[in-house]
Order: sequence, then structure tokens, then C-alpha cells
Amino acid sequence: MADPAPVDTPPQSPQVMDYEGSDYRQRFWEEGGRAYEDQAERIALRKLIPPTGRRLVEFGAAFGRLAELYDGHQQVLLVDYSRSLLRQAQERLGVGGRFIYIAANLYKLPLAAGVVDTAVMVRVMHHLADVPAALAQIRPTIAPGGAFVAEYASKRHLKAMARHALRRQTWSPYDPTPYEFVPLNFDFHPTWMSAQLTAAGFSIQRELAVSHFRMPLLKRLLPAATLAAADGAVQGIGAAWKLTPSVFVRCAAPGGLPASLPASLFQCPECGGALASGDESLDCAACGRRWSTAGDLYDFKEPLPAA
Repeated sequence: MADPAPVDTPPQSPQVMDYEGSDYRQRFWEEGGRAYEDQAERIALRKLIPPTGRRLVEFGAAFGRLAELYDGHQQVLLVDYSRSLLRQAQERLGVGGRFIYIAANLYKLPLAAGVVDTAVMVRVMHHLADVPAALAQIRPTIAPGGAFVAEYASKRHLKAMARHALRRQTWSPYDPTPYEFVPLNFDFHPTWMSAQLTAAGFSIQRELAVSHFRMPLLKRLLPAATLAAADGAVQGIGAAWKLTPSVFVRCAAPGGLPASLPASLFQCPECGGALASGDESLDCAACGRRWSTAGDLYDFKEPLPAA
């Protein structure tokens, strides 16, 4: 299987990381020794995600690893750039029910304004070359009073600080500038990330420091559940210093929740026009582009050929 790779997108759209055809699920999660990280992240998300809601979207949902956390939400939109990972999610979760599968570029979202009351994004921010541009796409999709729960990789964690003090790394964990350690893999300073969320129009409600014990020796010596429970016990306290490699944050969109959410989920990602149902497609009357809906997968990565 291919490794995830940067993909050049159309002009005026930042480069994106493409997991199409990769064995991400098997290699990274099932065989990658990350049971502790998975459990610690679930503990954090249960503290931050509203327990119930009308419609939730997960950006970068991949194979639906976290879908079980959304049981209290009436409808769930799973968005990812990789069609193959979304097909794995369909195999896990089924089609024709409360889950909607959407292949899309985060920098050109096809979602209508105010269409969800909760948005979740985990293990995605570190692949974003242009965080402000992505947040500018995400923010309008969340209804007034809605929640945005996000995770980001922090550059100011204890291991990086120790390596910097010992002069074993050239970059500074105290520099607010994002650090790209390999192509399309970024670490962020907490102060910088908070500023981006605020500039995008979110108010930060709560933060959690996660993965305090992400150390190979500890993971070999102690069961994952034990480490995760210990992590969960200090996630709130640790947020005061944010010295972990992962930080979770819950933000709110200003205003009060509306009585109802839009019935129509989508708009054209290229021009913002309304979409009408066609023969296994959604068609934009404004610009003429057609988007595939075959196989219970809404595909907004590239338009269909002209009819």
C-alpha cells in the first residue's frame, strides 16, 4: 500500500496530504502500538464533545475510528480527502443510515453555512499548510452557538524542550512559528494556535493536555488502559502548562443555537451555488459543475465530466 503523500491541488488551494490507497488503519492504529494514544484521545473527546446534538461533522474522519463517540448525535457527516479510507468507514459503519460519507478538500468544503451544531477534527491540523485558510472554511459550517472540538500537535512539549536545552535539535519549541519537521507535518505553538482560533471567530471554552505518557518505555511496561486512565486524570490540570505533544480544545461559535439546522447539506465547493439532485450526481446550476454521489459517497474532490 502507498504511503500518504502531499498532493498538489488546483491553483490558490494549499497542498494537501493524501492518504488514498494507504494502509493507515492497519499500520498506524491496529499494528502501530498506539492503543494508549487511542484511549487517551477518547477520554479527552468524551469530556469535550457535546453528548447530544442534531448534526455533527468530523473533518479528517478517515476510516471512522472515532465514530462510536457520536452515538448521541442524530446525523453524522464523515469528511475525508481519501476515498479509500471512507470506503473502509462504510464497511465498518454501514450505509443508508445516520452516517453520511463525503470526500472533499478541507480548503474547499462543500458544506452549507450553519449546517452542523458540532464539528470535530483530530489528527488533521498537523497536516495543514495553511491553518487560517482551513479554519476560514470550517467556521461558516458551524451554526451559531455550535461547538468545534479540535486537536493539534504541540511543539512546546517536554521532550522538545529537553532536546533543545541539550542542543540536540536546531529548532526552538518556544518560537511561535509553526515547525514543519517533514513535508506537510507541522507542530504548533499553543499561543499561536489559540490566536488562529480566535482570529477565525471562535471563542475558546476549554483545553486539555493529552498524551502525557507517550514514551516507548512506559508503553512497554504498563497496560494501555492504565496509562490512558492516568492521562485522563491529569488532562485538565496539564492544560494550564500544555507541555504534552497533543492539545485538545473546545471552541464555540458566537450566538445561540438556532431552532433548526439547514435541510440542505451541500453547496458547490467551487462557486458556493445551490446543488440539485441529478442522476447519481449533485449539479450546480450556477457554474455547471456536477459532483458524484455514486456508491453512497458524496465526492467533491473533482467534478464529473460535463454531461
